[in-house]
Amino acid sequence: MDENPLTRRSLLAGAALLAARQAFAKEKLKVAIFSKHLQFVQGAELAQAAAGLGFDGVDITVRKGGHVAPERVKQELPPLVATIRQHGLEVPMITTDIADADTPFAEEMVRTAAELGIRHYRFGAFKYVADRPYPAQLDAFRPRLAKLAQLNAKYQSCAMYHTHSGAGLVGASIWDLYLIMRDLDPKLVGMNFDLAHATIEGGIGGWINSFRITGAHVRGIAVKDFVWAKDAKGKWKEQWVPLGEGMVHWPEFFAMLTAGDFAGPVQVHYEYPLGEERTEIYSAMKRDLGVLRADLAKARL
Repeated sequence: MDENPLTRRSLLAGAALLAARQAFAKEKLKVAIFSKHLQFVQGAELAQAAAGLGFDGVDITVRKGGHVAPERVKQELPPLVATIRQHGLEVPMITTDIADADTPFAEEMVRTAAELGIRHYRFGAFKYVADRPYPAQLDAFRPRLAKLAQLNAKYQSCAMYHTHSGAGLVGASIWDLYLIMRDLDPKLVGMNFDLAHATIEGGIGGWINSFRITGAHVRGIAVKDFVWAKDAKGKWKEQWVPLGEGMVHWPEFFAMLTAGDFAGPVQVHYEYPLGEERTEIYSAMKRDLGVLRADLAKARL
């Protein structure tokens, strides 16, 4: 008996649709801890702590005072990465003090990380000079980033400029970074978008505009929360708080992120007091991670 052609077409169409959905299905975002907040543990203990807390990876500090000294990156980074991976964790990025390609040990850090399969690193911290026209200063930053992009192309790496808030800081408004980076390949130079700092600079709609203007140049995301509060002198300033207890619109942001194709490193930062005892510190870290994972799950990220 001949097969019903309509049934056959329906089966083929269903199979094709399923295949398409699987092809375009996003891998769930992995969450790393910024190793600055575990500076009190080293080596295997660092890996054990991050794994025990439930993180997917570690963003290793490769800078002065960090887990790896820049001048010893070739000797210290490979064994630390191996130890972390032995505990089932990833190392999606490193955090450096690289400002541009001429920073001491910049190429050694980028090359060593790339040899280990780490293709993202954090850089930045440009500052404006108050008595010079800003447009001229922005023009001067462009060739520095272009040269850094050339270095990254050599090692197939991406430098992510971490966005902070504050007067005189390049990238506080985000738009200045867009102007500097817009002609560069986002696979080579991009931003580590810190939504808390973006909210400090633009609490109502500025953070939305900042995120949307950056587009593909958002290569990483830093997670933390804050509220405005008066300090001991009665001056308003940001006060860091546990995730979900502050002013940052994380659920709305993740809903926006779902609509894009972001797949870069996500790092949790802890800037508020975590306590004195390790059990207290780890409890606070776990709590924030749980809040983040719940928000990511709601956004299907």
